[in-house]
Amino acid sequence: MPNVSILSVLRERASTTPDDVAFTFTDYDRDWDGVAESLTWSQLYRRTLNVAREISQQGAPGDRALIIAPQGLAYIVAFLGAMQAGFIAVPLSVPVPGSHDERVSAVVTDTSPTVVLTTSAVFEVAAQYVDDGAAVIATIAVDTLDLDAPPGDAGAEVPDGPDIAYLQYTSGSTRLPAGVMISHRNMCANFDQLMADYVPHFGGEFPPGTSLVSWLPFYHDMGLMLGIGAPIFSGHPADLMSPIAFLSRPARWLQLLARHPHAWSGAPNFAFDLTARRSTDDELDGLDLSGVIGIINGAERIHPETVVRFNARLAPIGLRPEVMAPSYGLAEATVYVASSTANEVPEVVEFDADELTLGNAIRKPGGTQLLRYQLPVSPLVRIVDADTCQTCPDGTVGEIWTHGENVSAGYWRKPEQTGSAFGATLADPAGDVPTSGWLRTGDQGFVSEGDLFIVGRIKDMLIVRGRNHYSDDIEATVQKITGGRVAAIAVSDEETEKLVTVVELKIRDDTDLDSVKSDVVAAISRAHGLQVADIVLVEPGAIPTTTSGKIRRAACVDHYRQGQFVRLDA
Repeated sequence: MPNVSILSVLRERASTTPDDVAFTFTDYDRDWDGVAESLTWSQLYRRTLNVAREISQQGAPGDRALIIAPQGLAYIVAFLGAMQAGFIAVPLSVPVPGSHDERVSAVVTDTSPTVVLTTSAVFEVAAQYVDDGAAVIATIAVDTLDLDAPPGDAGAEVPDGPDIAYLQYTSGSTRLPAGVMISHRNMCANFDQLMADYVPHFGGEFPPGTSLVSWLPFYHDMGLMLGIGAPIFSGHPADLMSPIAFLSRPARWLQLLARHPHAWSGAPNFAFDLTARRSTDDELDGLDLSGVIGIINGAERIHPETVVRFNARLAPIGLRPEVMAPSYGLAEATVYVASSTANEVPEVVEFDADELTLGNAIRKPGGTQLLRYQLPVSPLVRIVDADTCQTCPDGTVGEIWTHGENVSAGYWRKPEQTGSAFGATLADPAGDVPTSGWLRTGDQGFVSEGDLFIVGRIKDMLIVRGRNHYSDDIEATVQKITGGRVAAIAVSDEETEKLVTVVELKIRDDTDLDSVKSDVVAAISRAHGLQVADIVLVEPGAIPTTTSGKIRRAACVDHYRQGQFVRLDA
């Protein structure tokens, strides 16, 4: 166990600022206007020790502890308590009651947990996934424990055990979920890296009066760092709510941002679009967002039009366009890899669409729009030819490789997958650039004029008539017409791959389905020079997604082949 960890920092906060508020969670399920509950640093630390003392009776350091609980303070205490006991924490979502969650079942099988930490409200739902008679697994509702009892000396020091702090299960957009082994060092290093890039204009620290505002789920890598990690590492309080509270009324997110002198937050691209569309003038009336110092836009493909729309909608209440921070990262690197230049308006650069399909990045007005990211100093980032492992020259599309102390050691109990992604060797490192220990991200990008640009997932690339096309680009084209979620997939027949688009469409009385399909065909032909073999119009919510909202394109292919999509135009 390294000397510095999220646990040692928490202990320091409880010692130096015991009565300062650490976390506030506003529950909108109990009341439409919200019911807030807070924990000070000393209360949080005491509860963490008491959870650790309880679960220490169920196993030994190195055992796995699953957290299956609703968003809230109990989740935070369970997560920290598991690590305090020397267990490997496994943050998960709560399965939908009455249904079977294959992802949770797969994680249970993969981790062989000793204990499941949950709450009384979802105890039965959590217990059903480990109550199969194969092993004795304790299920503990942390909210029924005497969390505020004097902890004594128990748990003051973290027991000896593996350096793995938690397993961050990937979303499973292209395969079954795999547990990324995140160490305490990975977490500390990544926090230092993201702070250096996000707030250099504040000396690499959040200014006094800053609060971390988040509705992102704790089982997601960005939600865990923003909602739990960053508040503890920085010493600034968190103001939290649930994803459902945000989705039911996006303006709540803005209200939380507005009630602090300074606020920092983050969300996927869809949330910015949803907030701009659904927040009413009455809900925005009286809000002042001039104190917002940064909002991360990450976790999925960022659409430049969304950035413009969000900034335009909220500019009248003080939101400055330069606070938007487009970001790129992945769970295998803890969470953060790169972002746009701090405190500058996000910049969009246009590239020749035809040349991009050939792997060449040539700037051309009116071409494909891509957001500019700065090449980080730490972690290291290089564009590499996936076959030769040689660094690509500027302007050439290749695989994004990254190297740093934030990079995980690999996947839990998956040596083959670990070997294919982690510990890669660079064939031609320049100067003091390391040769080994690189992470192959599976993402494609390029460097142009010293800046980084992200193209898309390699596995989501469509090869049609010898040219590379990216699902994200095609989906963005269709979304401009239909407004809903789109999946662009390649379905192979005996001769070649054909393009199929699955389009979620909200039907209105005046909707002409044939007209919609004609518009989609024309737009894809005009923007990408592609012929669409089939357009599948489905109801909203029909496209399979991961827990974090990413499209599961491989599942879409299976659904299409098996005729499982219910067509609106059948």
